[in-house]
Amino acid sequence: MAVPVEEWGLWVETYRPKKISECILPQVIKDSFLEFLHQGNIPNLILSGTAGTGKTTSARAICDELGVDYMMINGSDEGRLIDTLRNKIIPFCTTVSMTGGRKVLIVDEADYMNAESVQPAMRGCIERFAGNCSFIFTCNFRNRIIEPIQSRCSVIEFKIDKDDRPDIAGQFMKRMQDILDSEKVSYDSKVLAEMITKHFPDFRRCINELQRYSVSGKIDTGILANFGEINLNQLVSAMRDKKFSEVRKWVVDNMDNDPIKIYRKIYDKMYEYVEPTSVPQVVLTLADYSYKSAFVADQELNLVACLVELMCEIKFK
Repeated sequence: MAVPVEEWGLWVETYRPKKISECILPQVIKDSFLEFLHQGNIPNLILSGTAGTGKTTSARAICDELGVDYMMINGSDEGRLIDTLRNKIIPFCTTVSMTGGRKVLIVDEADYMNAESVQPAMRGCIERFAGNCSFIFTCNFRNRIIEPIQSRCSVIEFKIDKDDRPDIAGQFMKRMQDILDSEKVSYDSKVLAEMITKHFPDFRRCINELQRYSVSGKIDTGILANFGEINLNQLVSAMRDKKFSEVRKWVVDNMDNDPIKIYRKIYDKMYEYVEPTSVPQVVLTLADYSYKSAFVADQELNLVACLVELMCEIKFK
């Protein structure tokens, strides 16, 4: 495990693994990266999966272990701009590596790159600089990456099968305990287990929450009130009575949860609360706003808009 590098740094960076062997991954995924290390070569890759599962960490770790010259750009900001490709990517790919080997370009959140301009240009770069540079794309939604890029890359899906979940959760429990011991923060192991259960498999979120709750110097049962399940009874009552202020308050109280999990929870339970004729409207509205949640700047506003639309359009039992 990495050694702390700064007293007040973000734990997700301070304790980011530097080697593939330190990454918490299903063995089949780890074996793929270990084979790349054994070969001493990184092919073009697409690392796809939900947030916080180790995609970016793995990409950086394999580059660090091989000692290659690499650059990272973020597809959600720089990657939208074609100027980034002209002014940063092409100069990087055309120059010779200081280490004498191949270079690697890591495009983080590549699914946010403009599919009409930047992604087609990126496809050209993959072909043009094949002799000098490898490309690693990380994404949450692989279907948003154009097929010509996908066909030029090997795809590794960062998903955790049901049989692997206990082992992966156990490894991460040990990692969290090591972090807290290093930071001299006392903790209750049962509370750590609750935190992992709530946010699994988003390990980045777990570490961020761990740092937030550790400000008091201890992680104990006093924070369990923040781990409550998403309760829809209060929400449905407010929606049925058209009480906008209470709907908004419910959203504010529950924004600590992943928005996607909130949409899914509503989808799973709303059938119990609405008339059968309103079910199609519920499904279509939730699908629309769940998709938008990947792009919007204000998740609270997006969720409130979704609930207001449902409140106005559906019939409750």
